[in-house]
Amino acid sequence: MRTNDNSSAKSLLILSVALCAAGFMASVLASRLYVPHLRPLAVTLHVSALLLLGLWALPKRSLAIWIFWSMVAGLAIGLDAPGLAVHLRFFSDLFLWLIKMIMVPLILCVLIGGIAGHAGSQGIARLAIKSFIYFEILTTAALAIGMLTINFWKVGANLTAANVRGGATYSSAAQSQHLGTNAVVPFVVSANPIHALAENHVLQTVVFAILFGIALSRLSDDRRRPILEVLKSLTATMFQVTNLIMYTAPFAVGGALAYSVAHSGAGVMIGLGKLIAAFYCAIAAFIAFGMLPAALLARIPLRQFLIAIAEPAAIAFATSTSEAALPIAMENMEKFGVSERIIGFVIPTGYSFNLAGSALYLSLAAIFLAQAANFHLSWSQQIVMLGAMILTSKGVAGIPRAVFLVLAATAASFHLPVDMLPLLLGVDVIMDMGRAMINATGNCLASAVVARWEGELLTPNQPAN
Repeated sequence: MRTNDNSSAKSLLILSVALCAAGFMASVLASRLYVPHLRPLAVTLHVSALLLLGLWALPKRSLAIWIFWSMVAGLAIGLDAPGLAVHLRFFSDLFLWLIKMIMVPLILCVLIGGIAGHAGSQGIARLAIKSFIYFEILTTAALAIGMLTINFWKVGANLTAANVRGGATYSSAAQSQHLGTNAVVPFVVSANPIHALAENHVLQTVVFAILFGIALSRLSDDRRRPILEVLKSLTATMFQVTNLIMYTAPFAVGGALAYSVAHSGAGVMIGLGKLIAAFYCAIAAFIAFGMLPAALLARIPLRQFLIAIAEPAAIAFATSTSEAALPIAMENMEKFGVSERIIGFVIPTGYSFNLAGSALYLSLAAIFLAQAANFHLSWSQQIVMLGAMILTSKGVAGIPRAVFLVLAATAASFHLPVDMLPLLLGVDVIMDMGRAMINATGNCLASAVVARWEGELLTPNQPAN
């Protein structure tokens, strides 16, 4: 019975995709060739495709699937009913304001709790230092590779902010004062942290959170624990608020895409497709120039390591969350030869501080937004942004779409066009799979490298004594 249901669902999906493709082709031909009788045909095909796609998605109750449905609906409305599409920007504006509402308190709680919560005894100080050095080197390399990739490809250059904002433009001269070297100190450090929180100054909030977290970690355990418990509860609550806000994401994606297509045509999807291609090329570059050299320098046996990480990497890719791969990753790395002590510290800690996949995406997407706004960022300004993302990217692995909040915070801090964020959310599911895979694989590699440094990697290259 289940086999028949699966076959029916697949047939429904294939038919809806075929009708959708035919409808888009009819819409494009009607616009380009000015053939009036193709317009009603395109509308009929789109409506039929959306109904069938809705029937396929209804029993699944997956947010990612409904975001995909809303993308199709947004494209159809933008092509077939541009007069209606221009009024749907309300949904994306609402979503952006909700995101702005939570991003600063969420980052504050995550950073303070992450720093103070990892205050350990002197017995693990050496292990912690080695782990954090490795984490920072690899995540910085990921950020740099993402930044270099998007600067080389310039995939956002043809997606101007005017297409998304309905005529608004960005002036790099007007905005450069926020990023100039003479204004670095007031831009980074606030004389009043309460004001920074109230005004959503993310970078200033991050600096305060780091100092507060370090100070909290220096307190005795009995004084630190009550504050940490409150922070954990606040963080969990904020993530529940995030989950509630994400229920509006399909409306935001559909509205933003419909509005953009009505102004710029279906070409906006070509730009997003190029972004996805650039992202996966950047992942390949990071594996080749970041992870592989780290493995070779630590003399990690590659064949055995690839066998060990195959299953957790596949789980992370399929589920779009690296947290789902955590149990099997720890089990497989212990079989690989990493000691239980190393696994118990490095892998869980890496899920907060070793977010190479998320870091790579952040730099790539942030520069993409700047290119789409025709907003020139000098290399010095990009380096300042990279430093900010090194700090703000901590603590988001394993939490679906939390990296999107960090991207929103970065865009707001550096005055990039946040109006385009719902469009990125539309293709975020595809890139989230790659992010999660690199996050999970990177933590496995980190445990093996640190175990080698500590002399606790029992592989064929280093037998037990």
